Amino acid sequence: MKTIKLIDVTLKESGFIRESALTFKEKLEIARVLDRLKVDIIELPAITGGKADQLSNKTIASLIGTAITADVDLISSSVEETWESIRSAKRPRLNLLVPVSPVQMEYTCHMKAPALLEAAAQKLKECRFYAETVEFTAVDATRAEREFLAKVIKTAIDCGVGKVTLCDTAGVMLPDEFASFIGDIKSRVPEIGNVQLYVQVSDAMSMGTAAAAAAVAAGAEGVKCTAVPTACPTLAQIVRFIEVKGADLDIRTGLRTTELTRASAQLEKMLRKEEETRSPFENVAIGDSANVCLDMNDEITEVIKVVRQLGYDLSDEDNTRVYEAFRRVAVKKAFVGTRELDAIVASTAMQVPSTYRIDNYVINSGNVITATANILLDRDGEKIRGVGVGDGPIDAAFLAIEQIIGHHYELDDFQIQTVTEGRDAMGSALVKLRADGRVYSGNGISTDIIGASIRAYISALNKIVYEEA
Repeated sequence: MKTIKLIDVTLKESGFIRESALTFKEKLEIARVLDRLKVDIIELPAITGGKADQLSNKTIASLIGTAITADVDLISSSVEETWESIRSAKRPRLNLLVPVSPVQMEYTCHMKAPALLEAAAQKLKECRFYAETVEFTAVDATRAEREFLAKVIKTAIDCGVGKVTLCDTAGVMLPDEFASFIGDIKSRVPEIGNVQLYVQVSDAMSMGTAAAAAAVAAGAEGVKCTAVPTACPTLAQIVRFIEVKGADLDIRTGLRTTELTRASAQLEKMLRKEEETRSPFENVAIGDSANVCLDMNDEITEVIKVVRQLGYDLSDEDNTRVYEAFRRVAVKKAFVGTRELDAIVASTAMQVPSTYRIDNYVINSGNVITATANILLDRDGEKIRGVGVGDGPIDAAFLAIEQIIGHHYELDDFQIQTVTEGRDAMGSALVKLRADGRVYSGNGISTDIIGASIRAYISALNKIVYEEA
């Protein structure tokens, strides 16, 4: 019996679900839910936000056991930067997206067929230089000229790709037409039998699931889906097809189907936030300053209202410090967002003596070993060591700290962002811990993301210990 691969593209297709950008916390939570479901591959979108996207990918890759594929755009993406952002994953892959229809080639790449073929071959070779497993995605394949499509697929296979995805991007084909299309490509490109064939279909005519099912019946080995309803068929819809027709077609899926309904509901609730539940400050997203929009004209009452909505319960003295710091930032830029406000609170409010200090730490992680963390902390002159084993280096580090302190605090939020540019860029980590209903935040800065995260956790921990003393 053949196992059909289910490739989840929820993170990639999130723009079709809601207008506002996903926060780091939301991206990480989505990835964790998909990891628990045991989808075969989680596909990440092409890097468009510079260092912020790279850090986001790197953290997801280090924490998730599922295979990770990062998209590479033919024109604008840096293969090296994309690869560096996911290389810590247990099974990292690169996926080159190439528009192959005449209209897409002209509109997105400003290239004719010969130039595009040459550019695709060059980019694929670059991808293969970094990644052992490379996928080639023919965007808008159903509207491409068949002869050219066959040529570009052959070129991709010659360049060493192990997976080929054919897209009905516009959703223009009926199920039987799409099955016939798959059969035609297989006959034109016999070499395609040596690689895994995936499909991605649009649900524009409400026939995406039927078209994907027809493609599977015609020999496709994988289907790209989303966890919630969007422009693609959902995981639940494809799983239902396999449950009904699996025995007839001799196919199955490795997904944890018993958890699918609950997980889908959890993700849909997260992604489809109703307008009436939002703060009036959550209607504008400017770059990384998503979810809240404050400026220098906002009074202290408005700023502190947002601070409380973020979960902080500060003293009047700390509220004043936060507002003064907010004003210093707001004078220099048009808007102050949630992440910046979190960082302001972490760096200015509840500054307390350091009960715990970092002495040293050793982190072991890779794509073939389980992540471990060995951390030595100093508490009032006493050296205490803790060892943690986790889903990734940051998870292992936090578990090691919990072993040292003998207590588990709820991780309310975790964010990372760049402070400087370049290869030696400084990264800033924000950790929010919840204790007895209150939120305590800590900030850490380092050129090492893991080191910054550990420092941020210790900073928040020291505030909790000080309050409990």
